[in-house]
Amino acid sequence: MAKLTDKVAIITGAATGLGEGIASVYAMHGAKICMIDLSDSVEQTAERIRKDYQAEVITYVGDVTDKAQMQEAVKLTLDAFNKVDIACCNAGVCQLAPFEQMSDEMRDFHIDVNIKGVWNTCQAVIPQMLEQGAGSIVIASSVTGDLVADAGEAAYAMTKSALVGLTKCLAVEYADRNIRVNCTQLGYARTPMVEKMASESNPDNPEEAIDSIAQSVPMKRLAKPTEVGELFAFLGSDESSYLTGSQVVIDGGATLPETISMGTAE
Repeated sequence: MAKLTDKVAIITGAATGLGEGIASVYAMHGAKICMIDLSDSVEQTAERIRKDYQAEVITYVGDVTDKAQMQEAVKLTLDAFNKVDIACCNAGVCQLAPFEQMSDEMRDFHIDVNIKGVWNTCQAVIPQMLEQGAGSIVIASSVTGDLVADAGEAAYAMTKSALVGLTKCLAVEYADRNIRVNCTQLGYARTPMVEKMASESNPDNPEEAIDSIAQSVPMKRLAKPTEVGELFAFLGSDESSYLTGSQVVIDGGATLPETISMGTAE
């Protein structure tokens, strides 16, 4: 039996990139899914997943910054599948700018999506998980902010590191009620968001920026979205039943080297 057979999951930011990878892996492992995204292209992604994995998938076009919409997405999931076992809080944004030029609107955009979006998703699912007597929440944080940072990432770093604190608090608060909360800390994966960041970093040659990222990773490549999806599947499944409040780094070893110039390796 697949690790997510009979599990019901909601996945935010599911139309492309990491969300699409997470949804594909969840379907492969037998989950029933509600895929949520601001873009109506989420239905096209869902149709591919249905065909590829013969999965039961519904979609909801909605905004994680609107709590009422997230509550509506949970209700839609309950109407379709009668429960919600897992919430994958994946939706996020990143825009780069020098700190002194970063507008309040850009700052608030990151706060609204990256922090409030996760907050809203958790508040929408936790009452149902309490009623069921169990649940698992997986939050997409990042190595950025908590472990490392690059210039121009102030808003992103601030908001993603805040999710580590939220993860730990919720994990403590709900541990004795059988709701587990963990977060992933991703380095770089080849996604539309990373491609956009590369274009902002090197408008003349975005691929050069992506190649440079890969060369700084000990494994010499970016993650595949489905590799991140496998981590989300593990943390959502009963295989991780004694993990809560954990920060799991998935970065190909990128945060390990002390320098890029010292050492004996050729």
